[in-house]
Amino acid sequence: MSDRPYDGIRVLEFAGLGAAPFACSLLADAGADVIRIERPGETPTTPSPTFRGRTTIEADLKNADDYARVREIATRADVLVEGFRPGVMERLGLGPGDLTHDHPGLVYARMTGWGQSGPAAHEPGHDLNYLAMSGAARSIAREGEDPVPPLNMIADYGGGLMLAYGIGLALFERRTTGRGQVIDAAMADAALLLMSGLWQRKAEGRWTPVPGTNDMDSGAPFYNSYRTSDGHYMAVGSAEPRFYANLLRVLGLPDELHDLQNDRTRWPEAKRRIADVFATKTRAEWTTLFAGAEACVTPVNAVEEVASDPHVRARAMILDQNGIQFPAAAPRLSRTELKLSDSSIRPLALHDAVEQWRSADATQQPVKEGM
Repeated sequence: MSDRPYDGIRVLEFAGLGAAPFACSLLADAGADVIRIERPGETPTTPSPTFRGRTTIEADLKNADDYARVREIATRADVLVEGFRPGVMERLGLGPGDLTHDHPGLVYARMTGWGQSGPAAHEPGHDLNYLAMSGAARSIAREGEDPVPPLNMIADYGGGLMLAYGIGLALFERRTTGRGQVIDAAMADAALLLMSGLWQRKAEGRWTPVPGTNDMDSGAPFYNSYRTSDGHYMAVGSAEPRFYANLLRVLGLPDELHDLQNDRTRWPEAKRRIADVFATKTRAEWTTLFAGAEACVTPVNAVEEVASDPHVRARAMILDQNGIQFPAAAPRLSRTELKLSDSSIRPLALHDAVEQWRSADATQQPVKEGM
């Protein structure tokens, strides 16, 4: 029985940054055999959790011998992952039409910013650009203030999650048909899909077009962060009535603000009053007072504090690997383990990579047409 869900699955990754490598890291954590192709001289020289779980080969696709070997590896892969703009792989002679004719079981996973079609498909972009198009960037701001880039975690790494999800769907469907398919994953699609909660509120008439005036964008007193007396913050997510009641009880404001939870006209007043009370104690003092209070109030950690958080420690959510702290693999399965892959550099000569997958095909039943 397999130790990990993707044991036996082979992934050929063409080197890129951001979303596509993140997806391949997730596949490696699940047990996939991932070979990453780098240009000559561009293999990383130091351990990198971002490119964990990889065997790295270098190939010059303008060299006929290298090209032939890469093409053979592609015909032995279950999944090919590329993150180039539309048309690049076709110009290299490695597009879906070039490979799937002789290898119909190949899952061809394409990760782009804007998608394979549409007027922006060939434009460059980064996470913030996709958030700008989707409406997310304009929505992440306090009232009267400029939008704040929310790191690169929504479109970029959300896009990687979408790509990994699509690969899983295609591999699952292949178990029945024996055929792969092409996955068109776009970071712009991911940004919009992750905004589903906002679109639901809009459909219900509960979303205003003014940033910072809604229930989840800092407009509400019960969903906000408040500064403490020592310059730290407490996060308040007391959206449900019983949690809001518990928030007010701990703050000593049960009578004063009880009727203001759903009165948008008085939200600014309620926020000011709650902020005044939070400013009277330290973060540590408020953390103690809210422990077990059932109010959805937690201390706001700085990045350097996360690994020492009691819950993070108890679940081993941050691991030390090669002297680097990094998030553990997730989700947690009851039988087949996901495990943060080794971040060490594992270079392999191109011809050895070909022989490795040839030998595997010769000694075991192929996975690609039966999975």
